[in-house]
Amino acid sequence: MAIWIGEQEIEDLSIGAALLGTGGGGDPYLGKLMVLKSIRKNGPIKLIDPTEVPDEELVIPTAMMGAPTIMVEKIPNGNESLKSFQLVEKEWGKKAYATMPIECGGLNSTIPLVVASELGIPVVDGDGMGRAFPELDMETFNVYGVNGTPMAIHNERGDYCLLKALDNKMLEHVSRGITIRMGGASHVALYGMLGHDVKRTAIPNTISLCIELGRSIREASEAKRDVMDAIKQVTKSSIYGEAVVLFKGKVVDVERRSTDGFVRGKAMVEGFEQYEGEEMLVEFQNENLVAMVDGHTIAMVPDLISFLDLETGSPLTTEGLRYGFRVICVGIPTPSIMRSEGALQVWGPREFGYNMDYQKIEEIYDSRKVNV
Repeated sequence: MAIWIGEQEIEDLSIGAALLGTGGGGDPYLGKLMVLKSIRKNGPIKLIDPTEVPDEELVIPTAMMGAPTIMVEKIPNGNESLKSFQLVEKEWGKKAYATMPIECGGLNSTIPLVVASELGIPVVDGDGMGRAFPELDMETFNVYGVNGTPMAIHNERGDYCLLKALDNKMLEHVSRGITIRMGGASHVALYGMLGHDVKRTAIPNTISLCIELGRSIREASEAKRDVMDAIKQVTKSSIYGEAVVLFKGKVVDVERRSTDGFVRGKAMVEGFEQYEGEEMLVEFQNENLVAMVDGHTIAMVPDLISFLDLETGSPLTTEGLRYGFRVICVGIPTPSIMRSEGALQVWGPREFGYNMDYQKIEEIYDSRKVNV
């Protein structure tokens, strides 16, 4: 059943999307401001379940592409993704029924809402990552057979490009180069598909889940209740798995650099409370990829690794993490659609250069508890 998204839902979405975004997806605050402006002008936005999209209607996802740290300084005009959407629509020769996110993380959970608001069309409640990933071929859409092109790319200056590629890996490679030439950040529309493919390939109900998570974090914080308990209650009844605390401590070092269109780096956290005397290292490429404690891997991609501010419970992005922050590191099992053999060949740890096979976060966590 369709729901309507107003200002409070956007506030909550920005919180929940930052949590599921595993540190990436762009600054959620910037995305929130863009959508609030559109809602105040055009009214609430319709969010529909994937099952509500007619089989032969066209859906065109929209997003920001590039290094999140660059987007903080390279503020968009607000209509770049809309222009990309309309260019892909023109190439299809068909009006689109809806738009949707390619990932549920930060800014990229809100970009489609801006496009939908301006065009008066709905947003599909789902996405192609179930979190945020750094590359455009890391999509369930790709894993399960959707062609990413035609793809449109715009920047804030008005430069644009229509791209066609023979496969989605080349789509990522070429569009990344274009985005770097556009200053390291661009706004895109891609993976246009008909309703029957949306139902088959999308991870369902992730936007409404982000809203529910954000509301639970906000309400727990306002009532001075345990934020982690609230997150656990929401995640254990979702298509994900129940969230777990991986680590608590103080950030003692953060290294990040923008290179090849990504933000790459690592964060070191010195443990306290039950983690006293231990150190956790988290490595990221836009998003948090692997967490290790004293050299032992405790969570890995595609499972979700996110940081919360210990005092407020607010999720922290990789560009927002700073020395001295007191944090909780949270792990969340990813949905089963993302753990198939074909999916792990696209976004398993070996695809990011780690010499390890994927192990489920819940199995690692249970093993650690037994060995304590």
